[in-house]
Amino acid sequence: MTVKEETSMFKIIDAGQAAEMIKDGDCVCVNAFLALSNAEEVHKAIYERFIKTGSPKNLTLVSQSGYGFWDENRLGEPYIRAGAAKKLIFGHYGCMPGTSRLVLQNELEAYNLPMGAISHAIRAQAAGLAGYISKVGLGIFVDPRVEGPGVNEISNDNGMVRAVTIDDDEYLYYKLPKFDIAIIKGTTVDPNGNISFENECVTVDALSVAQATKANNGKVIVQVDRVSHEFGRPWNVIVPGILVDAVVVCEPTAESKAALTMSGDIHVPFTHMQYWYKRVHAERGKTRSRNDCSADIIGRRAALELKRGDIVNIGIGIPEMVGKYASESGILNYITLTVESGGIGGLPASGSAFGATIGADAIYHMSMQFDFYDGGGLDICFLGALEVDRFGNVNSHRGPDAFAGIGGFANIASAAKTVVFCLTFSTKGLETVEKDGMVCINSEGSIPKFRKEIRSISFSAQQAIKNGQRVLYVTERCVFRLTDIGLELIEVAPGIDIKRDILDRLPFDVSISQLSNQSNS
Repeated sequence: MTVKEETSMFKIIDAGQAAEMIKDGDCVCVNAFLALSNAEEVHKAIYERFIKTGSPKNLTLVSQSGYGFWDENRLGEPYIRAGAAKKLIFGHYGCMPGTSRLVLQNELEAYNLPMGAISHAIRAQAAGLAGYISKVGLGIFVDPRVEGPGVNEISNDNGMVRAVTIDDDEYLYYKLPKFDIAIIKGTTVDPNGNISFENECVTVDALSVAQATKANNGKVIVQVDRVSHEFGRPWNVIVPGILVDAVVVCEPTAESKAALTMSGDIHVPFTHMQYWYKRVHAERGKTRSRNDCSADIIGRRAALELKRGDIVNIGIGIPEMVGKYASESGILNYITLTVESGGIGGLPASGSAFGATIGADAIYHMSMQFDFYDGGGLDICFLGALEVDRFGNVNSHRGPDAFAGIGGFANIASAAKTVVFCLTFSTKGLETVEKDGMVCINSEGSIPKFRKEIRSISFSAQQAIKNGQRVLYVTERCVFRLTDIGLELIEVAPGIDIKRDILDRLPFDVSISQLSNQSNS
């Protein structure tokens, strides 16, 4: 096999030269999943160039999930905070605390779209299409008839999301700006510029990002760990060399090396599931309050909704406790876990490694995972909630002084056959204990989670009813289900006084099922 010199136009350059390829006013698409698969040296070089020269400035940055490390001095945070960006279009802002703070202070134009909508809109651009049509987002904040995608008062781009009707059916039309630059992280470049991802936990949408950028005559920059003088197997190539303009070769970071165990090098057999689950989640478990067992109660009850053969997505936070009790009961061995970044099977990681999967059966492009989710592939999902209103709508993305963003939440919840929200009845000071099978509220939280009105809508109850989805709201003291007239109380935990601990603390009326005294044990 010989090098195809007529098509191998890529150059190997250093990170500083890569940063110089970005012009003032460019739209840059960063292919990453939170802290995973980031071209960190390229981001460092962008910051250094901006501090030294004031360029590149007025950038529009697009990223499916945002690209931060929960550290204001890592990845994109330094140059965004320094003033290089003017507009952000991210699916998630929670991993970028400094950026999120600037957004809430109206210092940056910022938009939040469902992660899957961004992913699919990128793929549409790769095909030469202007935008992407989807039912995901109908009735929630991103719908321009509700709020629209702008995060703050200065974000008024009304063309990014539009409501459209086709054959008497409603959809949202998502449109992104065209990309001048793509920044991608891979593992190996071969002599023809082909990029493989063998040491990466995720590929995200690397191929679509590169194709979309080239469709706009833009430039594709790829950071890799190594150069190979052997040609890669065609099936292992994620980004073909014909799409690559520049390659930056850098030693992998400590995080990248640690992630090798999540790039497909190991497989988790049924007999080892519980061992790996405890190992993956041990660190997060240490942060939970010993004085409050609410999350355990919620996780144990929610896990009862799992059935053998289920295909599942489990969110972060309290929903992670579902995995713990699924492991203890043994049903974890008979379900398939998935994560929105593209993993099927195995065990999703948590913390800064969220998005990676230990022992995955398959890891594919994120847009394909969202195809599966949007098409109703999930049997059940377990998600967190900040607030729930009297209709059953949920806010999961916007707090009183914080903005995390919708992430993959909207896609996951939009078509799953069963949606289980895992949340405490109140927060800030809640202390719940269990003794002899009875639940006791020792200290009530000062902030209620069930409200007449919520700050923003992440999940539309009306849309879920229209879709025929089964929806539960599991708390430490009771369980509600969604009906066409609002919430219905269907279970009360042993030891809980239905009037004192539930009804008197709700700011609205709920219907009560005959099953309302059923134990959750």
